[in-house]
Amino acid sequence: MNENSKPSIASVAVLGLGKVGHLAAELLDGAGFAVTGFDERSTRSDHGFTVRSVDVSDRAALKTELDGIDAVLSCLPYHLNVGVAETADELGMHYFDLTEDVPTTQRIREIAATSRGLMAPQCGLAPGFVGIVAASQAESFEHCRSIRMRVGALPQHPTGLMGYAFNWSPEGVVNEYLNDCEVIEEGVHKWVSPMEWRETIYVDGVQLEAFTTSGGLGTMCETYLGRVENIDYKTMRYPGHMRLMNFFFHELLMRERRDLAGEILTNAKPPVEDDVVYIHVASEGRIDNQLKRLEYVRAFTSRQLRGNNRTAIAWTTAGSVVSVIEMVRDGVLPQGGFLKQEEIPFDAFVSTTTGKLFETAG
Repeated sequence: MNENSKPSIASVAVLGLGKVGHLAAELLDGAGFAVTGFDERSTRSDHGFTVRSVDVSDRAALKTELDGIDAVLSCLPYHLNVGVAETADELGMHYFDLTEDVPTTQRIREIAATSRGLMAPQCGLAPGFVGIVAASQAESFEHCRSIRMRVGALPQHPTGLMGYAFNWSPEGVVNEYLNDCEVIEEGVHKWVSPMEWRETIYVDGVQLEAFTTSGGLGTMCETYLGRVENIDYKTMRYPGHMRLMNFFFHELLMRERRDLAGEILTNAKPPVEDDVVYIHVASEGRIDNQLKRLEYVRAFTSRQLRGNNRTAIAWTTAGSVVSVIEMVRDGVLPQGGFLKQEEIPFDAFVSTTTGKLFETAG
């Protein structure tokens, strides 16, 4: 820890009170933090914590509102996160977000080089929780030869050829379907095209397809290059989804109109309450000179939390970042610099007030 680093967290500002942001604020409140939520458009009256309005694009106004708060959690669209992180840095605050966007994370990493507080992007489900799981597996081996991470957020009762519902940000989904994907293949760090390398996976007897998408690995390729020969991340969907999305984005040229693509897809497949998050993390290597395979396979569904039903994608994403914030407050994690998700100990994560949710579900 550097001598100028910010002390432990008592108060947190949550920017963006959608399903994930609002639940994160509630979980932070339940974990003993003083919470202030910020959302220009929130119409709810049952917050249970202080809520104020601020235009996050107005840096001066944002700085005034955040002054005196220990940490900020951004649950905003990824393109707004750099401005929030720079404001947090100016105030010496800890910073957390849920972004999958690689350039955004790279800029935040640059900020972290001189920050007084901790800069911790990518604290959601993927990147985020799955990286914590994968790192715990990797550390069990004398030599780890492969890490494969697969995640799918899907409707429990799919309809139509696409078999999908937009319970997550359409902007984020379009990004991960179109941006190049980082991998390590046979010891070589590469960038590969999204929506390729299709494979079939079964979780609890449900057949799924998995294919490359961007952003889910976070910083793992950098961390494990030279130590693990093969690392990749794929999104899981119901069979046939990848083919339809390739047709939509490439044959119909919707890749050139990302905003419109998100609007069309969300209108066609609105969110559902009964969703499921499938997680399949598998690593292979040698333990006591014998080849072993470790697997973490779960199907997380919606659940009741703080008196309301929460979708699986909302509680797993919010639960992941809140658990990390708890660990920073409790001194388990660094108080300054840049935090990689693979540096977070899995056992300590699931021992937090919020992290225990992952052990009692799935």
